[in-house]
Amino acid sequence: MFRFFENMVDPYTPYKETNTPPRALWPFIRAYSQPFKKVFALAAVSSVGVAAVEIGLIWYMGRLVDVLSRDTPANVWANHGVEFIAVALFILFLRPALQAFNVGLLNNAILPNYGTLYRWRAHRQVLRQSVGWFENDFAGRIANRIMQTPPAAGEVVFQAFDAITFAIAYVVGAAIMLSGSDPRLVIPLLFWLVLYGALMRWTIKRVGPASQAASDARSQVTGRVVDSYTNIHSVKLFAQDDTEIGYARSAIEQARKTFAVEMRIFTTMDVALVLLNGLLIVAVVGWAMYLWIGGTASVGVVAAATALALRLNAMTGWIMWALTSLFRNLGVMAEGLETIAQPVTLTDAPDAPPLVLDKGEIELRNLTHHYGRETGGLENISLTIRPGEKIGIVGRSGAGKSTLVKLLLRFYDPDGGQILIDGQDITKVQQDSLRAAIGMVQQDSSLLHRSVRDNLLYGNRAASEEQMLSATRQAQADDFILDLQDPEGRQGYEAQVGERGVKLSGGQRQRVALARVILKNAPILVLDEATSALDSEVEAAIQDTLYGMMEGKTVIAIAHRLSTISHMDRIVVIDGGRIAEMGDHGALLAKGGLYARFWARQSGGFIDTEAAE
Repeated sequence: MFRFFENMVDPYTPYKETNTPPRALWPFIRAYSQPFKKVFALAAVSSVGVAAVEIGLIWYMGRLVDVLSRDTPANVWANHGVEFIAVALFILFLRPALQAFNVGLLNNAILPNYGTLYRWRAHRQVLRQSVGWFENDFAGRIANRIMQTPPAAGEVVFQAFDAITFAIAYVVGAAIMLSGSDPRLVIPLLFWLVLYGALMRWTIKRVGPASQAASDARSQVTGRVVDSYTNIHSVKLFAQDDTEIGYARSAIEQARKTFAVEMRIFTTMDVALVLLNGLLIVAVVGWAMYLWIGGTASVGVVAAATALALRLNAMTGWIMWALTSLFRNLGVMAEGLETIAQPVTLTDAPDAPPLVLDKGEIELRNLTHHYGRETGGLENISLTIRPGEKIGIVGRSGAGKSTLVKLLLRFYDPDGGQILIDGQDITKVQQDSLRAAIGMVQQDSSLLHRSVRDNLLYGNRAASEEQMLSATRQAQADDFILDLQDPEGRQGYEAQVGERGVKLSGGQRQRVALARVILKNAPILVLDEATSALDSEVEAAIQDTLYGMMEGKTVIAIAHRLSTISHMDRIVVIDGGRIAEMGDHGALLAKGGLYARFWARQSGGFIDTEAAE
């Protein structure tokens, strides 16, 4: 039975991705709810059915009192025995079946699948955002919004059908039942409904914004705490525990204040609700007794009206809490949409073809990028890198070297100009195909919090075991990998490397990253300070590996240690976002310009002993 309900909706059903999801709350909910339309309809009908049965039982209690008060026990059974048995069978079998169907839809078909659908689609949507988008926010806050929005969405739907639909059907049924007994009994109920609606309106108007503010404050706490944990080495290195505690405390205090405002609303609602429910009981029961005293209502009507008033008294608190929970969770969802529903701005062109790379020529045409500012970045750079050519890029910090690489990988789109690979504008081809053609080793090679094997195979999911082992041998990584063991006892290639690879040294991380790029074997190779984390002995040992990786590829190598690029075909010196000098090592030294001054200042690097001799 459970499997029947659980399989009514596939939360991973295919859907059309959009770069501009709805920013408004209800259109967003409607778009994500499309696979659940039939289940929602069944849930609404079954909730109405459950409410109708409950009202029917109260009505039947009144009828039972009237039947028992009008006749002797022998006559009652003789005249109504079959009716009593039929009602008993209905209560024992049909009522539980209807209730089981209703809760099965809510608890097993909707709740697990609806939240899963939200989490799955929200994660997919956020992963489609650009690198620049992630750089502008806390990873912790993004993750918090992704994690808290799905359960909030599930709670909204649950309350809509478990409480709201049921309550509406119940109140309508109660009015029908009371008017059937005596139309005047509806008057106190309607009067109470007006006051209850006013309280509900007052609560809802305030609880949505208050909940959104509280949710945003919680996300801020998560963002700050995760930021501290992610940078724990810096926190400890600079002995800044107290600073981080204070930084978190200010966010925690703001979360406390926003939550206190939210709770004030609920306290006010609770007190007002007790007063309203007292008015309901006195008005409905007192009016029914007044009619009975006047001889216009039976004892059964008084009994039914009393039972109904007491039932509504018990229900109203639940309904109000359900409503406030619904709108509180809508506030949480609205806060989550600030992340999930942001448009994807760096997108593939319509019907973009994959990059077709046959030579590996890279052409920069008047390339300009300032990160939305007036200065910084790159300014009007033009450069052609021939197929198979090895280019070194040097320059001061902030000169624009890393910006050039980010634009080549299309982590950003340029403000002006073009980048062409084999004559194809990279903004007109599929992003995945572009990045598949480029292998990159960064200065700070962070790893995924997974096994060494998983990190290596990120370069090529189809690689064989021998190809993987060969890559680690070339990167001088095989020996230390075999000696690894994590706290859970996993060893070697199965050992977990920790968040961002923190369980490995900087040199070990760099060698794993090198092996990963060797395994990728892309035709264009970008080295951004690729050996900066290696000691001289290890760097010297893998120099041949690096040169082997470059063979037959178009290479762009960024370096501060000039000895690592002195053998490149050409060296490009960037200064202030522009190309200042260009030529091979010897020509640039002979020129006596910026590159020569950089070289003169450096005493490190690898010495060519044969040339010295």
